[in-house]
Amino acid sequence: MTARPDTLPFDPNAASAVLERVSSQWDRDIVPELIEYVKLPAKSPAFEAEWQRAGQIERAIDQARHFVAAQPVKAMTLEVIRLEGRTPVLFFDIPGTGAKANGKTVVLYGHLDKQPEMTGWREDGGPWTPILEAGKLYGRGSADDGYAVFAALAAVLALDHQGLARPRVIGLIETCEESGSYDLPAYLDALAPRMGDVGLVVALDSGAGNYEQLWATTSLRGLVNGTMTVRMLTEGVHSGDAGGVVASTFRIARQLLDRIDDSLTGMTHSPVFAAEIPQERLAQARQAAEILGETIWKRFPWQSCGGAHEFTLPTSTDPVELILNRTWRASLAVTGADGLPPTHAAGNVLRPYTALKLSLRIPPTVDGATAAAEVKRLVTENTPYQAHVTFEADSAATGWNAPAFAPWLTVALDAASMHYFGKPAAYMGEGGTIPFMGMLGAKFPNAQMLVTGVLGPKSNAHGPNEFLHIDYAKKVTAATAMVIAAA
Repeated sequence: MTARPDTLPFDPNAASAVLERVSSQWDRDIVPELIEYVKLPAKSPAFEAEWQRAGQIERAIDQARHFVAAQPVKAMTLEVIRLEGRTPVLFFDIPGTGAKANGKTVVLYGHLDKQPEMTGWREDGGPWTPILEAGKLYGRGSADDGYAVFAALAAVLALDHQGLARPRVIGLIETCEESGSYDLPAYLDALAPRMGDVGLVVALDSGAGNYEQLWATTSLRGLVNGTMTVRMLTEGVHSGDAGGVVASTFRIARQLLDRIDDSLTGMTHSPVFAAEIPQERLAQARQAAEILGETIWKRFPWQSCGGAHEFTLPTSTDPVELILNRTWRASLAVTGADGLPPTHAAGNVLRPYTALKLSLRIPPTVDGATAAAEVKRLVTENTPYQAHVTFEADSAATGWNAPAFAPWLTVALDAASMHYFGKPAAYMGEGGTIPFMGMLGAKFPNAQMLVTGVLGPKSNAHGPNEFLHIDYAKKVTAATAMVIAAA
C-alpha cells in the first residue's frame, strides 16, 4: 500500500526540513563520533571474556552517554544502568510533545558491543582503524550497530526542531547483543515497568536489500551456537603408526556434520530445523526478488576468475528461493576450530581431538532451545567408532516473526520511503538474529515492531571491511523520525 499525496501522514516540507537537520547533525557531530567509536575494540563478552578488565565496552558506553547528555533535548533523563555481573545498558527517557505527549511509548533500540576482528581487511585499514572514503565509513561497528544511538537522538532532535508532535521516546542501548543478548532479559524485567504503554519498537540493527529505498525487516532467524568436540586419543600419535587403525577425529566430525545437513546442498535433514513459511512472507519474498534480482547472490565477494555469473550455487539461482533460504530455512556454518595446528606447524600426527564451532541459523518460528537439543542429540548419539563426542551450546536464540503491520505503520513507511528515496518501502526477512526482538515482543505483545537498518550490499557486518553508507544512514534516520511522528 503506497500512500497518496493527499493521505501522507506528514507535511512534505517538514519532512524535507527533517532530512536537512539530520544530515547537518550527521556531518557535524555523528560522523566524528563514529570515527572515535570505530577505534574502540569493544568486543562483545563472547569474544572478550575479560571485558570488564579490558574496559572497552565501558569506553563505548561512556562515549555514547556523553553524546546523549550533550544533546539539547528538553526534560530528558539519562542513566547507565548496571546490574551486578552484567554488561551495562544505556537508558534514556524523553517525554512526548504536543498532541502526542500522553500517547504510547516508542522504544528505540541499539547496541554498542562489537564482533571480533576477523582477517582480510584492506591493507591501509583494519577493524579499529576508521577510514572515511567515498561516502563510507569503514571500521568494525560503524554499521553494526554503533550508529544507532546517535541516529536515534538525531531523529528526535529533528522532530523537535520542526515542532512536530511525537510520543514519548525510550532509548535502550545494550552491550551484549553480539553474544546473544543474554544479559538483556534481566534488564527488560527491571525496566519494563518504567517504559509504560509501548506502542512501537524501532530496532536500527538490520539489513537493507539496496541503498535505494527504505527496508523493513519482517523476520529474523534464530541461532544455535556451540562447540562440537570429537576425541579418540589422550594424546597425538605418529600418523604412520596409527593411520588405518585409529579413526581420524576430523573424519568422524565430517560424518557427524552430515547428520545435520547435506554436504552437497547445505539443506538440513531434521524436521526440528524446519518451519512452515507463512503466505505473507512468501509474497514479500517475491516482491523483494523482483526488486533485487540477481543481486541477491552477486553482491557477495566471490572468489572467481570469471565473475559471479560463472558460479553454480548449491541449490538455485532463483532469487525467491535464495531469499527464502537465507530467511526461512536453516543453514549450518563451521565458524572456528581447535585442535588443528596451523599448516606451517603441522607435523605428521594423528591428532587426539577436533573441536568445531557450529553456527546453525534456524527459521524464525523454531524454538532455539529445542534446536540446540536436537543438534546435541544428532552428534552425540551412536557415535562412529565409539568416539567421545560432546556438544556444548553457547547460546540458543529463538528467531522472530513480525506481527502484522498496522495500516498507519505501512502508510508511514511507504510515505517516508517515497519522500526520501522516490520508491516505496520494501519488506524482507533477514538471515541474522536479534534476540532482543523476540524478548521485547514477548514483553510487549501489542506493540508494533519496526526493524530496519543500514546493512546493505557489501557492508559486510561481522566480516572484514565493514562499512557504513553515510548518505543512506542519513535518510534512514530521517525516515525513522517521520515514523516516530506518525506513531
